[in-house]
Amino acid sequence: MTLPIHITTLLFDLDGTLIHQHPSSLDVLFTILDEHLVPVMATALRDTQQFMFRYWTESEEMKQDKKMYGELTDEFWLHYLKRKLWAAGLTELQTTDLAPVIQKELIKRYKPEVYIADDVRPTLKSLRRLGYKMGLVSNRPNPIEAEVKNLGFESYFDFCFTSGEVKMAKPDPKIFEHALYLADSSPEITAYIGDNYYTDIVGAQNAGLYPVMIDPRNIFPDVECHRINKISDLVSGI
Repeated sequence: MTLPIHITTLLFDLDGTLIHQHPSSLDVLFTILDEHLVPVMATALRDTQQFMFRYWTESEEMKQDKKMYGELTDEFWLHYLKRKLWAAGLTELQTTDLAPVIQKELIKRYKPEVYIADDVRPTLKSLRRLGYKMGLVSNRPNPIEAEVKNLGFESYFDFCFTSGEVKMAKPDPKIFEHALYLADSSPEITAYIGDNYYTDIVGAQNAGLYPVMIDPRNIFPDVECHRINKISDLVSGI
């Protein structure tokens, strides 16, 4: 499904949209659960991924965990793992027994590499050739200019910035308004493409932008907005 004809500016999320961690932490977690012969519900992967997306959107659970266990301490990560296991359908008793064991295995085995799908660069090049203004808006804490250059994305974007640089984060409409200012664009002619419903889609909608969700694993099947399975779906003929 290509973009509406009135859209002239495209804003992109970075992680999970243009680049991916391979393998993902969720895939490693479910591999470990399978190896431990832990039965999970048919919707466990979807439910857990939805929880993870929501958790990092300044959720009450995250705020509680930071207050109780400290900012990203070992205890924080262990309790976060327990929450993921609960989301996958495990009982509190199962989680209490398994979480410390799984945490050790995750630390040992989760060694992801950055993966860029084959269609990403050709699509960005085509969109640029078609005349779209393009920007990157990430919720990372640190600047990404050097990484964008190393990824070979630099020539495709007019600007990029992170939430850490501007002291506001998606889904706050103000971060989208800042991007519109940099793009010299307006909400009604601007699309935002991202993979996280809670930050990208809700944030774009609240700021008046046209939201596009990339959701190849159908994590959010009930979300009503422009949906794509891969970046090249934005352009016909790729």
